[in-house]
Amino acid sequence: MSSASPIVLHDIPTKDPQRCWSWNTWKTRFILNFKGLDYVTEWIEYPDIKPTFEKYFPDETEFTCPTIRLADGETYLMESSKIAARLEADYPTPAIHLDLKSPQFDQLIHNLRAAMIPLRPVYIYLVLTRLLSDKSTPFFSTRRAEEIGMSVEQYHQECDVEAAWEEAGKGFSGLTAMLKANGGPFLTGQTVGYDDFICAGVLLFFKTLGDDVFAKLVKVSGDGGEAIKDLLEAVEPWSKRNSY
Repeated sequence: MSSASPIVLHDIPTKDPQRCWSWNTWKTRFILNFKGLDYVTEWIEYPDIKPTFEKYFPDETEFTCPTIRLADGETYLMESSKIAARLEADYPTPAIHLDLKSPQFDQLIHNLRAAMIPLRPVYIYLVLTRLLSDKSTPFFSTRRAEEIGMSVEQYHQECDVEAAWEEAGKGFSGLTAMLKANGGPFLTGQTVGYDDFICAGVLLFFKTLGDDVFAKLVKVSGDGGEAIKDLLEAVEPWSKRNSY
């Protein structure tokens, strides 16, 4: 197949109007948009992921998005960090400054985990009830119930939501401190990189869950949301394309 074939990004859609929501697929979409690469989005619902991809990854047992097909029309890659490394190698300009072993990356992941883990009962429930289509909701509900040992609804009901947000604020305020450390809007100051895309993808995920959810994030961010809003505004040239 011709090397002129567009890259194919396999992404999980929301209900109509379909758009990107997952922080994991945002990582790849940001790179494609930032580098100005020729790509198309192929939406894939949760129950279709395994039957679609298992033939391309015969040694794998778990199948996820993002998955991309490269411009050669034959090579498939799964898992966001592997995709990032390959795209940076194949298309080095403009650079995303990929360094998954840097102190900054380690601190970013530490803060993201501190923010996300307490809120897992909240966002899993909201993904199920607000975002996913009717085709994906039964699969998502069943799989998450298997993982957590109870229904998604019970998981959410047993969560002290206000306490969860208060705990998550430790992580979000940590992100705010990182963004302010070098003057913003990006983590290193004026130069955008892959770490910023990871951070922005998480913020966009919460924004997609609803204005009420994002308002709570802003409240616990440590500075009234100034730094995270500055980041989202700065990455807007590469987040506008989220539906095709």
